Amino acid sequence: MALKGLDIFKLTPKTNCKECGSPTCMAFAMKVAQGAVDITKCPHMSDDALATLSEATAPPMKTIKVGTGDAEYTLGGETVLFRHEKTYVSKSRYAVSISCCEENMDAKLEAAKTVDYDRIGERMHVEMLYLDYCGDCTPDGYAAFVKKAAESGKTLVLGCTNVDVAKAALDVCKDAKPILDGADASNYEAMSKLAAEAGVVLGVRGADINELYDTVAAIEKLGNKNLVLNVGTASIKDAFATTVQIRRAALKNTDRTFGYPSIVNVGALAPGDSAMQAALASLFTVKYGSVIVMESMNYAQALPLYGLRQNVFTDPQKPMKVEPGIYALNGADENSVCLTTVDFALTYFVVSGELERSGVPCNLVISDAGGLSVLTAWAAGKLFIAAPQCFPRPFPYQLLCYNAAFVQGSIHIVQCHPSWRIIHNTPDIWICPAVPWQIGIMNINYILV
Repeated sequence: MALKGLDIFKLTPKTNCKECGSPTCMAFAMKVAQGAVDITKCPHMSDDALATLSEATAPPMKTIKVGTGDAEYTLGGETVLFRHEKTYVSKSRYAVSISCCEENMDAKLEAAKTVDYDRIGERMHVEMLYLDYCGDCTPDGYAAFVKKAAESGKTLVLGCTNVDVAKAALDVCKDAKPILDGADASNYEAMSKLAAEAGVVLGVRGADINELYDTVAAIEKLGNKNLVLNVGTASIKDAFATTVQIRRAALKNTDRTFGYPSIVNVGALAPGDSAMQAALASLFTVKYGSVIVMESMNYAQALPLYGLRQNVFTDPQKPMKVEPGIYALNGADENSVCLTTVDFALTYFVVSGELERSGVPCNLVISDAGGLSVLTAWAAGKLFIAAPQCFPRPFPYQLLCYNAAFVQGSIHIVQCHPSWRIIHNTPDIWICPAVPWQIGIMNINYILV
């Protein structure tokens, strides 16, 4: 059970040195109890006290890392059941399942690369491959399949309960830190030893939630806590109930035996039904699936699914913003027309998308509005489009002096460069002599210079 602030305070040095950033040891203890700061922030905590407190104050769900390099992902580490309570920490990751015995194996490996696009500064693509062992391949055959899949650069999940086959596969891919999803009540000792020796995450499964709990507890006794939990494929109802009960047990009841990320194979829950798989993937994105496995992923499934994930796993306490600066679009240079808007991410990507589709070379100048939208920034007094201090420094005046006609919407111009010529918001501006094309200005979403 998590310690209360007073329990933590009793183990602090009680010097009120303020080196931890808190005014008193009591204030520090309260922040630690709330999960706002780490216990190691106190430089004077004794080793015995740290040993006592570290486990008790750790998040109820372990943070697990898989993959390497650009394909390294963090799973788990959650502290709340519902996003509005605070925020979710680690977003769901999507995987495509491929069996080693499939005739179109090569085609599926290529198809897994099809979905790949950017949305609001985030890359949307299939992050993982779930490599299913069919039971007929030899260890060398499965290992060759795994080696070929590893060339894709995606994080691998080895769906294999055969210890010998799993060992052969890990010999060719363990450096990429895959997930070995193959431990159950019959083989957990051998699988745990194999995963520990290879330094990879072990996936645990059970016939039902009770067997899963017992198997996880037994593996923990062996000293292995680098785990993920496979919620099973008996039925959609059972998989959903298991996923929710695991998360509630960990976060609400602080049962650390279930404090691990989960794998949900929706492809096995609804085989051959791509529409149902997409629906289930959205369900488990909202309800606690850490790795969600589908049979395939196309743009019709990906566009709403990744949009949902981005919304759910955005921190509501932090604005989504892009870096202030000058973005050259469609091959623009210093002689191209300039437009400007705020750094709110959604506004930026809507505007930049429109401009890119126009095909006209132009510079999009992003000012620092603190991540606020156009109207909010204007109301808050942070939208001074023509003020040089709003732009990155050194401010490239020479860039904005070309085509220096400025279209003013309902924004108050507080300062502008002497060489700019202000054209007020009249019908004349829709065709401006300084602009080489006709453009309709969205209402104060972006400004033409």
